[in-house]
Amino acid sequence: MEPRVYGVSFFLLLLFFSSFSDSIAALPKNPPQKSSSSSSSSSSGQINSNSVLVALLDSHYTELAELVEKALLLQTLEEAVGKHNITIFAPRNEALERQLDPEFKRFLLEPGNLKSLQTLLMFHIIPQRIGSSEWPGSGPVHHHTLGNERVHLGSKGSGEKTVGSAEIVRPDDVVRPDGVIHGIERLLIPRSVQEDFNRRRSLRSISAVLPEGAPEVDPRTHRLKKPAAPVPAGAPPVLPIYDALAPGPSLAPAPAPGPGGPRGHFDGMAQVKDFIQTLLHYGGYNEMADILVNLTSLATEMGRLVSEGYVITVLAPNDEALAKLTTDQLSEPGAPEQIVYYHIIPEYQTEESMYNAVRRFGKVRYDTLRLPHKVTAQEADGSVKFGHGDGSAYLFDPDIYTDGRISVQGIDGVLFPPDEGPTKTEKKSTPLVKVATKPTRRGIVLL
Repeated sequence: MEPRVYGVSFFLLLLFFSSFSDSIAALPKNPPQKSSSSSSSSSSGQINSNSVLVALLDSHYTELAELVEKALLLQTLEEAVGKHNITIFAPRNEALERQLDPEFKRFLLEPGNLKSLQTLLMFHIIPQRIGSSEWPGSGPVHHHTLGNERVHLGSKGSGEKTVGSAEIVRPDDVVRPDGVIHGIERLLIPRSVQEDFNRRRSLRSISAVLPEGAPEVDPRTHRLKKPAAPVPAGAPPVLPIYDALAPGPSLAPAPAPGPGGPRGHFDGMAQVKDFIQTLLHYGGYNEMADILVNLTSLATEMGRLVSEGYVITVLAPNDEALAKLTTDQLSEPGAPEQIVYYHIIPEYQTEESMYNAVRRFGKVRYDTLRLPHKVTAQEADGSVKFGHGDGSAYLFDPDIYTDGRISVQGIDGVLFPPDEGPTKTEKKSTPLVKVATKPTRRGIVLL
């Protein structure tokens, strides 16, 4: 049994080797070129650690290396280095950090301008090795860059080597078997990238100068409204100047226009009438309201000021303070007007704003309508004190009336300028009258 098995096995082996030899003989003697090309392409995808591309990424040209990574050109350069040697013109870091136009650099780094950045970087690479010893001596020689644009290499009369408009400052700075890096003084900008930048900048300037609003539809005709004709230079404005007056700081909505205002814009007379009625209803300020309405024409003047857009603050003495005025102080021509003018501040102030001011600055001097006199305010006893010495007054009833244009603050004394105090007009009075005219202190009034 065993010899028979070995004979069959040997016979099968002979058949196998005979068929294998026939198949080997049938193969072509010359292998196809496809396998060699595929092996070379697979080897070209791998970059040697001694490559010029690796040297660029590890060199002191860090700004250029970052731009190459942002432009997504690493794979393109790897393929170029695998096929042939290259020459890289690397700008200094200072040329890209400080000497480059910030607007142009911003243009290059915008995501929508990636193509322009790639064109700019490939303009610095020539797909052949050109060392400093191979530089043209006379006359510029043009070479095609990796972006298929032409750049000329030349030399100056003094012997400096140039590429385009830049000078070679560090020739043969990095030398590797597959390429060389030359350091240049500035960035090379191809004409196509410069034209893209100029086109983008002109479009931005036009859009910034001539904005167009959304179209408006006329609700009556359901058609687009025609734009208003431009006003020629030097022509008077279409609207009167009173329509352009800005109101003061408003704490309440502006009153509706009416015939009470002299200009028909702000109804100042109605507002003055409103604050005088507030004084009467508040109580204790009937004398001040009588002076404004009957004894003088100040109510009308204040209404005109408010109608023109001005704001005022009235320091209103109470009835007890006005009762201490002597006949001599009120009998002089224009005396009531001058007294009230000194109590009107051409600003809008509230009790809070004045108290904060005196707490912060100590003494504050406010302008009055009695020019050129000012009224002094300072902090005292947790309140605001106006005036000097015996002619001083405390802020007694704060914020009697506030509407954003007129503010009325009640005080417990009558104020006089420093050179016209109550003692100067009371020299002819008896000592009893002099004692009676001394303003009551805040503590006594509270009792």
